[in-house]
Amino acid sequence: MSNASVPGTAITLASSTWPQPSIPLATPARPHMDPIGNSSQGAPKLFLTTSLARGISGIFVWAALALTCHQIYLHLRSYTVPHEQRYIIRLLFIVPIYAVDSWLSLLLLGDHQYYVYFDSVRDCYEAFVIYSFLSLCFQYLGGESAIMAEIRGKPIQSSCIHSTCCLRGCSYSISFLRFCKQATLQFCIVKPAMAALTIVLQAFGKYNDGDFNIRSGYLYITLVYNVSVSLALYALFLFYSATRELLRPFEPVLKFLTIKAIIFLSFWQGLLLAILEKFEVIPEVQAIDGSRVGAGTLAAAYQNFLICIEMFFAALALRYAFTCQVYSEKLENSPAAPAPMQSLSSGLKETISPQDIMQDAVHNFSPAYQQYTQQATQEPPGPGPHAGAGGRGRRGRSLEKTMLIPTDEL
Repeated sequence: MSNASVPGTAITLASSTWPQPSIPLATPARPHMDPIGNSSQGAPKLFLTTSLARGISGIFVWAALALTCHQIYLHLRSYTVPHEQRYIIRLLFIVPIYAVDSWLSLLLLGDHQYYVYFDSVRDCYEAFVIYSFLSLCFQYLGGESAIMAEIRGKPIQSSCIHSTCCLRGCSYSISFLRFCKQATLQFCIVKPAMAALTIVLQAFGKYNDGDFNIRSGYLYITLVYNVSVSLALYALFLFYSATRELLRPFEPVLKFLTIKAIIFLSFWQGLLLAILEKFEVIPEVQAIDGSRVGAGTLAAAYQNFLICIEMFFAALALRYAFTCQVYSEKLENSPAAPAPMQSLSSGLKETISPQDIMQDAVHNFSPAYQQYTQQATQEPPGPGPHAGAGGRGRRGRSLEKTMLIPTDEL
């Protein structure tokens, strides 16, 4: 019995003499460790989440909004040629939508990809703008009937600059105009569809910006976007190549370059940032609030920051490209014109309605296209700007159906 008790005694003595660990009342602060074990003290601070970045972007955004909203107001005050100004106001709205969308995405930058939802709105409006720009050019020239009367049967000049090098030996026909319309309208269909698909894939964790993995939806959506946007751009080049002499009085180059820069260059700018992220030029960093921001999200954030700044310069360019002066002069020279202040709300409502896009899409993609008719435009006589541009000046529209081309020539 005495021998058996020795071990217990030794354990008791050891436990009584060895200092016991105690739980401290307050533990000293230690560096935050992220899931992969890196200390946040050594991580670079994210500039895009600082007050300086948000302030700089906010100043440019609000300045762009002030310039553009004032220009839209001027067009609504001088809403003398609705079927031209409707498309112009749609084009001008791209600045507020892009600027506000990008700024909100920047303000909500974090581990959750809120920007995906905001960018979906921006993507849908891009398609709206492309269609509106082509339709505005059609309106400048008096509609498809007037255009075909000018270019029908003429040979297509082969030119790499105007993207017609593969059309040697062809001539302009109604099929040519139909292709230009279809190529832009497909962009109006593809863009919203891909935007909706992006939201669905992001909700299921299958979409991450900059992830070119074959199992990620980003790769395939980017490919579809590139094909669609390139086709729409090609159609605009073809149309400009065919009508550049007719459009010369309307200064189309500045208008075309401005719209192209806003939409297409911003898209490829985002794609370039995604490629830089893929090659780890843009690293994953730790945000100030402790949440980890992925490299793809960071690339999209830089894109939004750049867009906030670029929209100010876009507003300046659009102010000169789509001036309201010619319409205000028409109002001053037309004493019978309606009071513009009474039609501000109705004009704005007409502008934002997408009904004409849906009707045009059904018409141009319809199997019964051989029964092609075009709404001719007429204007009561009176002074106005561009009235002498070959009889193809700015016109009001009283709807009248006319056959554009015989069925057997389609």
